[in-house]
Amino acid sequence: MLRIFKSGDITAEQRAGLMKRVASEDRSAVETVRSILDRIEREGTSAVLDYTLQFDGVRLNDLVAQPEEFDAAENQLSDDLKRAFQKAAENIATFHQLQREALRDHDTIIDGTLMGFKYIPVDAAGVYVPGGKASYPSSVLMGLIPAIIAGVRKQILITPPNASGSVDPAVLYCARMAGGNSIQVIKAGGAQGIAAAAYGLTGIRTEVIVGPGNRYVMAAKSILTERGLIRMDMPAGPSEVIVIADESARPEFVAADLLSQAEHGEDSPAVLLTDSIALAEATAREIERGLNERPARRDMKATSIREHSFAVVFDDIKEAFVFSNEYGPEHLEICTQRPQRDLERITSAGSVFLGHYAPVALGDYFSGTNHVLPTGGAARFYSGLGVEH
Repeated sequence: MLRIFKSGDITAEQRAGLMKRVASEDRSAVETVRSILDRIEREGTSAVLDYTLQFDGVRLNDLVAQPEEFDAAENQLSDDLKRAFQKAAENIATFHQLQREALRDHDTIIDGTLMGFKYIPVDAAGVYVPGGKASYPSSVLMGLIPAIIAGVRKQILITPPNASGSVDPAVLYCARMAGGNSIQVIKAGGAQGIAAAAYGLTGIRTEVIVGPGNRYVMAAKSILTERGLIRMDMPAGPSEVIVIADESARPEFVAADLLSQAEHGEDSPAVLLTDSIALAEATAREIERGLNERPARRDMKATSIREHSFAVVFDDIKEAFVFSNEYGPEHLEICTQRPQRDLERITSAGSVFLGHYAPVALGDYFSGTNHVLPTGGAARFYSGLGVEH
């Protein structure tokens, strides 16, 4: 199922094809979103409520989550889960505090003229958190904590309502834990939720909106940025990973990490670059075994592996790093004998994980690094979300 190529057999045209990802921009989505934004600009909150009924099947009386919803959410979560969220929040805060400390104001005198620069936080930031079939409380922490550490005074969380008209309990719990009682949660997803925050329909007009979302969310952020209403974080498309591995890697570990990426979506690329044909073939077998033994989301993972994933076997592992830098992956694992040394070969990647025991999943949820990262090759010129955004 996993396609395996030998680098010497790949033509320039084939290499370009392997580099290409599914386009995140959708012309029809852009036009649809443009009409949604225009109507919301004219009609305000009533239009957002109409779209929420149309797209989410939920009739809301109020766009903003109320205090009793936060209280109910906390009571629904186990103590163990709450402790896990608290520890993850501590790790994320510790890591992003290092970023803040690196951003120092400076001034100097040149030819008798005093000049300098200083970092000033925006007044209000919005964080989009997807909903639908899954819950993403980790994205709440990844978006809100850097904003708070940066000194942003007002934070808004934008997320779709569930069938009962509230928000997933874990999402509400993490929002209050990170932002305190002042956090505002807009219960609207998609373009309509983004518009509600950008136009200030709930009393706070956001200046920056960050966070992952589908093509409609991406289109809304892009259009509103073009109109000068907000600044967006980065382009977003299907999640992706490259694993660079030599013969020291364990194929069952590599396969598990490729499959964990494939379960993000049918169009999520999971790529192995290696100098060992034995490792590539063993990993392919482990992927087949993993699909059979862990059937959850099997069809989705199988489509991702079959249509968008591959392995390339190089004569020299150094060539794998050249390929990876050209690809510009969102996530990069370096599973080699000397990963710290090999890190010096990397010039473009959203987030890098070193060694055989540093899976991407650790960074997605718990380690402290941010999981809001550039995709589709944008890691060549964008960085992951941080306090400087």
